[in-house]
Amino acid sequence: MANKVEICGVNTAKLPRYKDKEMMEMIEKVKAGDEEVREEFIKGNLRLVLSVIQRFNNRGENPDDLFQVGCIGLIKALDNFDTSHGVKFSTYAVPMIIGEVRRYLRDNNSIRVSRSLRDTAYKALQAKEKLSRDMLREPTVTEIAKELDLKREDVVLALDSIQDPISLFEPVFHDNGDAVYVMDQVKDMKNTDAKWIENISLSEAMKKLSPRERNILTMRFFEGKTQMEVAEEISISQAQVSRLEKNALKYMRKYV
Repeated sequence: MANKVEICGVNTAKLPRYKDKEMMEMIEKVKAGDEEVREEFIKGNLRLVLSVIQRFNNRGENPDDLFQVGCIGLIKALDNFDTSHGVKFSTYAVPMIIGEVRRYLRDNNSIRVSRSLRDTAYKALQAKEKLSRDMLREPTVTEIAKELDLKREDVVLALDSIQDPISLFEPVFHDNGDAVYVMDQVKDMKNTDAKWIENISLSEAMKKLSPRERNILTMRFFEGKTQMEVAEEISISQAQVSRLEKNALKYMRKYV
């Protein structure tokens, strides 16, 4: 899709290019009701739509469909753009186009979310767009929750529920030609280096114990048996098991 020129019957290689000053002048004419300039302005920014939808080219969606959805976002951006804010049109339009594409992908997502949760999420997204226009920056979750008179946790849960799933094998970036995937960035809290070293230390410490002490600790902490059960199995008293266990653990703590 990155090299595609013909999209929805539009040859993007032949689209006009306008400088920022020209675009601002055209926007003023569009706001005044000039439909011809409006159409020219939209054509001149179709490359912007194309650049945005390339970010979603690994979702398996038809690029023509995404292009049309992106054009809706472009038109919405033009209708809502305020020249008095002093920002470039592209700066304002790109998030609008991305938002429109993401909404389309969410609506066509095979993972189903409850209607009430989805409604809350859409309200949060609408509030986010409104606050972004008013504040000229991206609002925080707390600000969105306050705007909707909802708990912050409810907004977070709703927004998380409509996030698009991502494959662990999706490339994040390329490092000297080698792809780095999502799974490479996920931290394993269980099999850390510290845990690995700790397990080696414990294993080595166990080897320093006598066979009887090692057998007692194995039954107690790996097999989950009580001191009484261990005592019955090796034919000694529970008090002896307790003493041997304490001595073995004391030695292992020093060793580790």
